[in-house]
Amino acid sequence: MRLAFAGGGTGGHIAPGRRVLEALDERPTDLVWFTSGRAVEDRALTGLEESLGGAGWERVKGKIEPPEGGAPGLARIARRLLPEVWSSRKKLKEHESQFLLGLGGFSALAPVLAARSLGIPCGWLEVNTVSGRATRALAPLCQQVWHAWEETSRGTSADEVVGPPLAAELFLEGDPEEAKATREGLGFDPERPLLVILGGSQGALGLNRFIASHAQAIVDGGLSVLHQCGPGRTGEGAGALESYQAVEFIEDVPRLLAAAELALARSGASTVAELGAARLPAVFVPHPASPDRHQHRNAALLGAGARVVDERDLDESCAQLLIQLGGAAGAEERAQMRAVLNGKVPHDGAGRVAQALTKRLSS
Repeated sequence: MRLAFAGGGTGGHIAPGRRVLEALDERPTDLVWFTSGRAVEDRALTGLEESLGGAGWERVKGKIEPPEGGAPGLARIARRLLPEVWSSRKKLKEHESQFLLGLGGFSALAPVLAARSLGIPCGWLEVNTVSGRATRALAPLCQQVWHAWEETSRGTSADEVVGPPLAAELFLEGDPEEAKATREGLGFDPERPLLVILGGSQGALGLNRFIASHAQAIVDGGLSVLHQCGPGRTGEGAGALESYQAVEFIEDVPRLLAAAELALARSGASTVAELGAARLPAVFVPHPASPDRHQHRNAALLGAGARVVDERDLDESCAQLLIQLGGAAGAEERAQMRAVLNGKVPHDGAGRVAQALTKRLSS
């Protein structure tokens, strides 16, 4: 298969594409992936060859999205769009792409327009509960739109709700002894409950500041803390504390979530889906500036399986909440939250998209 993917800028736009590739069951897939070129993508794309069944792939870095993050303004789009459409056309023709899948973000804008101009069929994958500007502009140009959640479906013949594309390992039942071994392998006391802090692929300044100020109290309260700070941001963590570690990026998410008792996290779509699939109780802190409050709506998907805290309330009382909920005193509440999360997230999102792609390209 000769596929083109378009989307990037955050790990939340990269990870769903990787899960779809993994679900192709190593069918040889020659891939060209149009990304934003931001540094955060480098780590998220590491080892991609293993998902392609031995075929090659090429990354094309766009220039529409600003390298420092955030959505581009209209002036930047207007200035850069036409040259990128022409360069995307050239690459798609050279690659002989059979299908283009948009994954989100404005790095998909030029490739989708280029594919349409060449008559290459397009699909779109929407993983949020609220469609962003890029999705609203580009999904109507696609023959098929796959949705992680019912909330974004327009109900047309082109729309299909499949669930979020996730690693199959997230849905496996955890083994307590294996969880202890994982905590010990990470350098923690295997008997202490583990709190994992997830700020998304780029990290979250609000969470980092909170943990820098309150990690000592949380550790003294009986928890171990693994803090994912974001690329180049471990200096925003709590420094050298016993039972505390700051890392830029988490490599094996399913294994880590299976070893944790509780998460404190931003509520990006991929994070919410992963925590729900792993049935890990969470305290979500939605980004206060998320467009259309989509992070608040993402968090609401898990109902009573999660708590939601406003960023303005990241203070000593939140630290005490984490200590109580993550420790022995919170065992019963965590069990109730896990029961709520059981079955909340569909298991086969990646497989259904992969199956549809295979069927389309084999016909």
